[in-house]
Amino acid sequence: MTDQGFGVVRPLPGNGLVAYAGGLLLVCDAGEAAADDLLDALRETAASGGDGRALARRAAQVLAANMAGDPATCAVAGRVGEGVAVLVSGSAAATIATPGGETRLAGSDSLTWADRLVTGPVERVELSLPGAGTPHPAVRFDGGVVHGGGLVGDLTERSSAPAPSRPLTSEMPATAIHLEADLVPQPPAPVERPPYPLADQPPVVAGPPSGPQPAPVLEQPPYLPSQDQPPYGQPQDQPPYGPPQDQPPYHTPQEQPAPFFAPPPEQPPPLPEPQQFPSYDEPPPPGNGVADQPMPQHLGPSDHFDQPAPPLLGPPDHFDHPGPPPQEQQQDHGDRPLVYGVDCKNDHFNDPRSPYCAVCGIALVQRTLVPYKGPRPSLGVLILDDGTALPLESDYLLGRDPERAPEVAGGTARPAKVTSPDGSVSRRHLRVALDGWDVNLVDLGSVNGTQIQPPGDPNFYDIPPNEPVTIAPGTTVRVGVSRTLRFEAHRG
Repeated sequence: MTDQGFGVVRPLPGNGLVAYAGGLLLVCDAGEAAADDLLDALRETAASGGDGRALARRAAQVLAANMAGDPATCAVAGRVGEGVAVLVSGSAAATIATPGGETRLAGSDSLTWADRLVTGPVERVELSLPGAGTPHPAVRFDGGVVHGGGLVGDLTERSSAPAPSRPLTSEMPATAIHLEADLVPQPPAPVERPPYPLADQPPVVAGPPSGPQPAPVLEQPPYLPSQDQPPYGQPQDQPPYGPPQDQPPYHTPQEQPAPFFAPPPEQPPPLPEPQQFPSYDEPPPPGNGVADQPMPQHLGPSDHFDQPAPPLLGPPDHFDHPGPPPQEQQQDHGDRPLVYGVDCKNDHFNDPRSPYCAVCGIALVQRTLVPYKGPRPSLGVLILDDGTALPLESDYLLGRDPERAPEVAGGTARPAKVTSPDGSVSRRHLRVALDGWDVNLVDLGSVNGTQIQPPGDPNFYDIPPNEPVTIAPGTTVRVGVSRTLRFEAHRG
C-alpha cells in the first residue's frame, strides 16, 4: 500500500505464493518445504516493525536451516531508508530500478543465496519466479497472501486516497435512499408582485435582466479640432526647410570648419638589414676579398667539439640517481607494486609518512632520508575471530561465496570465505583494497553492512556502501552481525 513505502503493488500471474505485509514483499515456490517458515518470518518481521534488512536476515536464517537439498526458490525485499534490501535464492530473480540504472540479482549466481542493499532513491522493485507473467494495470494488491508468480512495487505511481464521506446525521431515517435537505439544490421561490403599485408602497422598478448582456454602446461626439489648432488642411506658419536665415547655405565651403585629420602614428624605426655571415661549410666566393685573407683557425676541419660524445664507460654510479643502486632496482619483485618509500638505518623499506620504522622501530629522521621507488612490503595482517590470518600483500574479497565474484575471477582480488550461522554475511560483502601504503575497506552493498571500531574507541560506526574508507592499525571490523576481524600492522 502507499503508506507502507512501496507505492502501488501489483501481483504477477503465476503458480507460486506472493505475500505483502507491512511494506515487505515475499515470493516463493508453493511447493517449497520452507514456504511456511518464510511466510512466518514475513509476518513476524512486519508485526515487529522491522525493515527490509531485518526481513533479509530472517529469510537467510530460514534458508540456512533448510540447506539439506537444493536452494529454495524465493525472494524477499523491503525498504531501508530510501533504499531497498533484497535477497534472492534458487531460481528467483529481482530487479531494482533507480535513476542511475537497474540492478538485477539472480539466486542462480550463488551457491546459497544472493543479497544486496541498493541505495535510493528507488523507483521500482520486481520479484519474480520462473514463468511469471505480466502484471495487469488494473489489478492492485493491498496485502495478504495469494497465488502469483511475483510482485511489482512501483514507487513512482501513487494511488489517490478516497475522499472522506460526510458523517451521517442522527435524524436520518432507516430508508434505503435518503438525501439530506441541505445537500439537494432547491430552485429559488418565485416572488409574487401585484400588477399595480399600492398606495403605501413605492412602484416596482424593473431590475437589470439576468444572464450575460452585450456591452452598451456609448455615443461619442464627433472629433473636432481644438480652437487653438488649425485644421489639417490649413497650412501652418512654419519656416521652409533649409538652413536658418542667419547661417549661410550648405554649399558654402569656405565657411565650414576645416576637417580634422589625426596625425599619422609614429612609424617604428626600420629593422637593420640582416648581415651576411660567411658559411663555415663552404669556402668563400672569389673576388670578395676574403680569399686573400688568412683562414681563421676555427674554419679548419671539424674538431672533437662538433662530434657527439662517446658513450660513458660503465654504468652510472648511485650519486647520479636517487635511490638504491641499479642492480637492486633490476631485481624481479614479482607482483608486488612499486611505491615511494624511505629506508631506515637498518635498510627496512617504510612509509615516508611514518615517524618510526615498522620493522625495527627505529626513528626515521625525514630530513636526512631520500624517498625512492621500491617494492611495497606487506602492510600487516587481518586476523579473523576464528584465528585465520590474511597477510596484506594484495586485495581481498570477503564474503559467503567469494570464489564466484567477478573481482576474484578477474584476478584483482583474492577470495576470503567468511560465513556466519545467522546468515548476515553477504555473498560479496567486503573488499579490502590496498592503495599505496593505505588499507581501505569497501562495503559492496551488503544487506547487513560493515562497521568499524577505531583504536581506542568503544563504539562501532557504519561505513557507507561502495565508498573506500581508510583504516588505521588496531581497527576492529565487524562483518554482518556476528563476524569480526582486526587489522595489525606489525611486520616482524
